[in-house]
Formats: sequence, structure tokens, C-alpha cells
Amino acid sequence: MDTDVQDGRERLERGGMDLQEVSNAMVRIYKEMFGRGPTKARTAYAGPDVLISTLEDSMTPAERNMVAMGEHQRLRDIRMFFQHASEREFAEAVERITGRKVRALVSGIDTSQDVASEVFYLEPARTASPNEVETPLPG
Repeated sequence: MDTDVQDGRERLERGGMDLQEVSNAMVRIYKEMFGRGPTKARTAYAGPDVLISTLEDSMTPAERNMVAMGEHQRLRDIRMFFQHASEREFAEAVERITGRKVRALVSGIDTSQDVASEVFYLEPARTASPNEVETPLPG
């Protein structure tokens, strides 16, 4: 078997393990942060340097009451505050699991659907090949 093909398969297989580990770490951190973890979690690559963790059904009973009262923005503000306060824990978990440095982290929540996300922008794993060009946006 071609060494490059074998290396690619090993990275893909390991990547699947990494993704499950990241999901598990996100559930653990949410549980520590909010007192309850999400019931559904999945993580996927959105390109070579972006990981997205999607977490569902993570709201506490108090947060559900806030939704029932129509306090969506207040709930988003509170969640963003807690998520911002825990950025180090999120980033360290992803760095430990993937072996790559997190250069940026963006958190979000849809309070109507109880779906949260943690988006990790990773330092590039390698330099671009001559066939890959980063296209600057106009403006």
C-alpha cells in the first residue's frame, strides 16, 4: 500500500476517535459548567482547520423557565458569559485531544431549539501546497 494512502487512512481513523473524544469532553465541561450535560453531542470537521461541536438538550430547568418567560436574550447573555469564562477549559481539551493549537473559539446557542455550538478554529496543521490558494475577500 502507498505510504501516503496508509498515512491518510490512519489520520482519518484517528480523526474519528478524536471527534468522539472532543464530543465527550464538551459534554463533561458543560456538565461541570451548568450542572447538566447535553443529551446529544457530535463533533465534525468543517474544513481542515475548523471543528464544530454541536450540543443538544443542554438547558437546565431554570433556563427552560427563562425560555417560557420569553427571556431568550437574557439566557443567551448568561450562556455566553459562562462559555466565555470557560474558554480555557474548552480550548485545552481540544488541544490535548487533537494535538493542535486552538487559535479562536466561537460559542453560540439557539435558545428556541436548545442547540448550542462550540466552533474551534485551529492553527493550520501544515502549510498550503502550491495547488491550495487562500482567496482574500474583497473589501
